[in-house]
Amino acid sequence: MKLTDLDIIVTAPPAPGWGGRYWIFVKLTTDTGLTGWGECYASSVGPEAMKAVIQDVFERHMHGETPENIELMFRRAYSSGFTQRPDLTVMGAFSGLEIACWDILGKHRERPVWALLGGRMNDRIRAYTYLYPLLGQNMDTFWTDADAAGTCAAAMVEKGYTAVKFDPAGPYTIRGGHMPAMSDISTSVAFCKAIRDAVGDRADLLFGTHGQFSTAGALRLGQALEPFSPLWFEEPTPPDNIADMARVARNVRIPVATGERMTTKAEFTAVLRAGAAEILQPALGRAGGIWEMKKTAAIAEAFNAQMAPHLYAGPVEWAANIHLAASIPNLLLLETIETDFHRDLIGGAISVDGGFVTPPDAPGLGIEFDEALARAHPFTGTGLHLQMQEAPCDYANGNNFQGGAPAKPT
Repeated sequence: MKLTDLDIIVTAPPAPGWGGRYWIFVKLTTDTGLTGWGECYASSVGPEAMKAVIQDVFERHMHGETPENIELMFRRAYSSGFTQRPDLTVMGAFSGLEIACWDILGKHRERPVWALLGGRMNDRIRAYTYLYPLLGQNMDTFWTDADAAGTCAAAMVEKGYTAVKFDPAGPYTIRGGHMPAMSDISTSVAFCKAIRDAVGDRADLLFGTHGQFSTAGALRLGQALEPFSPLWFEEPTPPDNIADMARVARNVRIPVATGERMTTKAEFTAVLRAGAAEILQPALGRAGGIWEMKKTAAIAEAFNAQMAPHLYAGPVEWAANIHLAASIPNLLLLETIETDFHRDLIGGAISVDGGFVTPPDAPGLGIEFDEALARAHPFTGTGLHLQMQEAPCDYANGNNFQGGAPAKPT
């Protein structure tokens, strides 16, 4: 069985657009007629340029190879251009292709992917959700409205979720780590209080920052949040500032989580060695794929650290996350996005029930990907999947930033 053909689909999720501006799906076909689906996560170049990278990676390192040789194909891509070091764009391309290989292998053996990764360790996977505006809530002001966040959190807990994530602490700026405005710290404290008041001890609070703060700023903010005992303080400094993130981890009594913008076991291991984080959040469509993150989970296990796969993408990466999560002993949480479009793209094959996900038993990724639906929503914009703002933190008028991909009007 050899890999012979590649197709790439760039899909734009309809309004409100949770999950980013577009999702990049890849379809691999073998000479035996088997097909596998994968997903390449948020690239730092536009989708047309990324399609060319994906095609190049496939043709150079994978075309004509058996999908079983995942280790060999990874080493080819990792070493391409005489590099042998993490490359965000190349690994982003390879990761989606690698996921598709696992889908093929599972179908070929008539077994779910988790069964090929050492078996099912977790029968039910604890899920969490980002707080998105409920029907009737103001889509513009929600992101800095603590009372609205509390109402939304209570609704999510009623659905069964035992953890909710939010990030009200200000803008994501290209200007590197910044000092938060005092008003941003006050807003963050108000969010934690409103959500804790709304859900009590029925749910954990997951506080996100997306690497936007200077070390001193992260320390000020983190220490202000300590009374509410969040489960994690996510990416408090930029992801390449590992030593500084370790300073935050030593001086704030909240576990630090990081990983959505990292790739390969090399970068994750550096974080663990430095004591910079105790919770790793790989995005499988970027981080090197399922097998590379299975290795990373084993390394994390030796450091007594836990895994919490990240998701701000489409449902194929989510399916890959679920199979990895099912197979590892040091799983903490799994991120979810619940929209009709997310569910419909995979034929409703996987769902969140009472705040938990049951790993599928069907072969491969266990999904029935709706290719026609994906093609019916082509991306026609010019922006990247996620984008930071150029304007600096506003210390006078406050910051109401919706994130890297603002909601589309409904």
